[in-house]
Amino acid sequence: MKEKKEDKKGKVALWIVCIFLFTSVVIGMLYVGKMKQEDKELAYTELIKNINQGEIEKIKMTTGSTSITVTYKTLNGEEGTEENEKDRQKKVIVPSVQAFVELIQSKVDANELELELIQESTSQFLKIAETLFSLLPTILLVALMLMIFKMQGFGGDKDKVYGGESNKKSDVRFKDIAGLEEEKNELIEIVDFLKKPQAYLDMGAKIPRGILLYGKPGTGKTLIAKAIAGEAGVPFISMSGSEFIEMFAGLGASRVRKLFDKAKKMSPAIIFIDEIDAIGARRNSSSGAETENNQTLNQLLVEMDGFDTDQTIIVLAATNRPEMLDKALLRPGRFDRQVTIPAPDLNGREAILKLHSENKKFADDVDFHTIAGDTAGFTGAELANILNEAAIIATREGHNAITNDDVENAVKKVTVGLEKANRVISDKDKKLTAYHEAGHAVVSKFLETQTDVKEVSIIPRGAAGGYTMYKTNEDKYYISRTELLEKMVALMGGRAAEKVALNEISTGASNDIEVATGIARDMLTVYGMDDKLGPISLKVDDPYELQVFGEKVIAEVGNQIQQLIDNAYATAQRILLENMDILDKVANTLLEKEKISSEEFEMFFQ
Repeated sequence: MKEKKEDKKGKVALWIVCIFLFTSVVIGMLYVGKMKQEDKELAYTELIKNINQGEIEKIKMTTGSTSITVTYKTLNGEEGTEENEKDRQKKVIVPSVQAFVELIQSKVDANELELELIQESTSQFLKIAETLFSLLPTILLVALMLMIFKMQGFGGDKDKVYGGESNKKSDVRFKDIAGLEEEKNELIEIVDFLKKPQAYLDMGAKIPRGILLYGKPGTGKTLIAKAIAGEAGVPFISMSGSEFIEMFAGLGASRVRKLFDKAKKMSPAIIFIDEIDAIGARRNSSSGAETENNQTLNQLLVEMDGFDTDQTIIVLAATNRPEMLDKALLRPGRFDRQVTIPAPDLNGREAILKLHSENKKFADDVDFHTIAGDTAGFTGAELANILNEAAIIATREGHNAITNDDVENAVKKVTVGLEKANRVISDKDKKLTAYHEAGHAVVSKFLETQTDVKEVSIIPRGAAGGYTMYKTNEDKYYISRTELLEKMVALMGGRAAEKVALNEISTGASNDIEVATGIARDMLTVYGMDDKLGPISLKVDDPYELQVFGEKVIAEVGNQIQQLIDNAYATAQRILLENMDILDKVANTLLEKEKISSEEFEMFFQ
């Protein structure tokens, strides 16, 4: 309802601006027209000279005005007509009307010229038009400033309030969140604080000022914040960090003050700031927009320190990048607790899938435990998206319920991209793609640490010309050096197959090379997995800091990265050369069928 009112106000403002601009144009045209009528001007000294020489026939004067109109006599004594009278007229600005009248009075009496005195009849509209036209630049500037302030939301509230006097209420509860049992238990205490703060105060415990939730996008940080408000039944004031950022200095800090003043009046209450890194990034000494960000952050620090003991206000904040936050925000007394919201494990993914399946129809062949096993590393939002895509696919295909194939296709669509089976591909490109994908699959089969192949396809999906999918039936928290080395070998399998089978290389391996190079770089600079360099970390915020290690160390890192990639490429080629018959069979089958399942792939090794 509020959004509709704001839209209506916006339309009214737009109409006002349009009407104002139209009126300004009309006034300007009238004023310009008037100016055109006055473009025939005569100097006052020239007028006196012409009067003395008897060249003036008539003088028209308006009382109260210093502007007069003079009409010249016709040439050769001819009688003038109304048509040419305007052509014989000129305008003159008189410095002193009284002196001018006295000067020409004798000539009027002698009937040498005609003097016409008329009452003031200058159009009031034209007078107003002249005044408005002269003020037009100022009016336009003021209108522009008002529009900018309106766009910035100056003086308005951008926060959203749930509960309290608001009709909106958070209807999310902890039971609506799956896969985060330990994190929910940690936050149940906060709900208890909000429900009965006096019990904790009587015990001498201090209520936490702030709780920072951080984790990958889609893990459920915002959902948990809404669940806390829903369980506690207290007002929940939500605002995004980017909504504090303004182009005018001081407005961001003003928003922070208003936000906390509102929360104090509604206490006990929860303030939720989503994407807090937008205003909570480390302060610096820069000028311009950075100064405004610094002022906003300083105000936030002051407000979080300014709670009275009898004010039950808890600040919840969410971010994907906690390392960017200013240290002053993270000290005890501000964000007392920092809760990591991780990607769900196997059991968590299964629970999330079941939760999001409650309002959908599924066939009997759908096994959520298997789907959970194939989606290691997926967040709750991604799992919900997969089931939604599966429902769309099932509806499009005319199924009565969502089948296992629908879910499989949804996973491929989300992870790899939309299938483009109708794309026309040349035979040469098809053959190259077949050997490239077969190379990945065959090389992986001979690497102990790599997971089993799930599907190989040369049907384009998204930006990829083909793909090799692997089974992800295990959650990994640590990766060994051997696994990283063999991962690089598997990545180089596509390029190696192109070389050994077709004696050609293509641009199709660009992403494989990029990922392999990143793994090699991290092994040396982050994980300290090189025997020669030793267990040191070269991960720095500023490249200038690398000078501490010296040029020899930096050069050695480059050499070692090159050596790791070369070794992986050579190993992939050796595996394929030893199994050329299998490589050819897999590639030819792909050319024939375009897609190979895990069971079909295993048949080549029996």
